[in-house]
Amino acid sequence: MEAPRKNIVIPGPLISNIFGKLDEHVKLIGHTFNVTIINRDDNVQIMSNDTTNAGVEKAEAALNKLMLFAKKGDTITTQQVSYLIASLMDDKNGGFDQIEKLGDDTICVTTAGKPVKPKTLGQKKYIDLIRNNTVVFSIGPAGTGKTYLAMAMAITAFRTGQVNRIILTRPAIEAGEKLGFLPGDLQQKVDPYLRPLYDALHEIMGPEAFNRNLERGLIEVAPLAYMRGRTLDNSFIVLDEAQNTTPQQMKMFLTRLGFNAKAVVTGDITQIDLPDEKQSGLTEAIRLLDGIPDIGISHLSSRDVVRHPLVQKIINAYDKQAARMAYKDKRRMRYIRKPSVHSDKK
Repeated sequence: MEAPRKNIVIPGPLISNIFGKLDEHVKLIGHTFNVTIINRDDNVQIMSNDTTNAGVEKAEAALNKLMLFAKKGDTITTQQVSYLIASLMDDKNGGFDQIEKLGDDTICVTTAGKPVKPKTLGQKKYIDLIRNNTVVFSIGPAGTGKTYLAMAMAITAFRTGQVNRIILTRPAIEAGEKLGFLPGDLQQKVDPYLRPLYDALHEIMGPEAFNRNLERGLIEVAPLAYMRGRTLDNSFIVLDEAQNTTPQQMKMFLTRLGFNAKAVVTGDITQIDLPDEKQSGLTEAIRLLDGIPDIGISHLSSRDVVRHPLVQKIINAYDKQAARMAYKDKRRMRYIRKPSVHSDKK
């Protein structure tokens, strides 16, 4: 029985973008769906490596979707192909058909001319929540774009005159490192905590515009402690690494909100660095505030990771380990017997 195969036509100028460097994109598709993909004079053949047709159909769907991206002028990345494949394999809510719309939502353009867009459906929902709510919490693992997209939205609101100031803050909690003996004043000591925020601003806004607005007080990057006692009007405020706030700090931050202000709170509840197992202000806030109008909560997952594909695998491995430990703890608790209460009366 001849193995199933399919032919599709891909215009020559799009081939290199779709196939990727050293054909890495089609190799990834072929390995996932157990097919071989060959280009012969713009006539791309998809041949099954077994006798089933399912892999051929999925590979064809993936290539057709990539062709739509390429025709729009998007530079296709390995991360984009990986996300496309994952969506195709687990298409419960019709997400695969919505992916092509991601390229139509440009948040802003960096000084280098690079458009900033959501790269996953989870990121798209996150951006829409920011647009439609005053306060948004974004919870997810590293690499999901929580902070970067919030910064992009803040800069867009600033550039278009929706707000007059951008305020970026983080709790100065040490993740195992000791910075107390570093030279310099307090601001210089906490700068290492704030460096990721500076980097994002420099990339999107450009160092000259950033420094100019920083000197004028229109951009403020400061530790969370500096927010106490203030009312933040006409501002876009981003609280990063919020899993390391205490409940008191989180309440203090949220009650700083003034008129015509918007706040985005980001964090990863699997990386809490608070000492002595203190409760995280982020976990308490999303429990208390869920369901309140004008407050949005975005839950990003490993599928929304836009860094190296290996990061997604690392996150999944740690998540599985955490689930195993939670299961073992639950089983152990079942065997802990409560002390019996006996009466001394005779």
